[in-house]
Amino acid sequence: QVQLVESGGGLVQPGGSLRLSCAASGFSLNSESIAWFRQAPGKEREGVSCINRSDSNIEHADSVKGRFTISTDNIKNTVYLQMNRLKAEDTALYYCGTGPVCSAARLRGPRFWTFRGQGTQVTVSS
Repeated sequence: QVQLVESGGGLVQPGGSLRLSCAASGFSLNSESIAWFRQAPGKEREGVSCINRSDSNIEHADSVKGRFTISTDNIKNTVYLQMNRLKAEDTALYYCGTGPVCSAARLRGPRFWTFRGQGTQVTVSS
């Protein structure tokens, strides 16, 4: 059974850090490009970061450049999103998804990705 399980969310103060995990089962992450998206209440799902399966090219949304990094651990079959210098506007439910290609254009469209998990909540508040 193909699954993605997000974890690592929580409550953090502005300026703090969190590391989210996206653990895959039933398939190898080497066979897919992976993206992180987020959705705040009342807002559309927004692309955050993605990593390409073929050449490990990485894309970030402008809002997180310089603060977030995406990485993979092929042995653990897990993708991570390291989030630093968190802001209140980063508060959202974070999802990981799979797709064939990571590009700046595709990161803007959740329709290009398949989401299988329940997400993990990130709340940035003092």
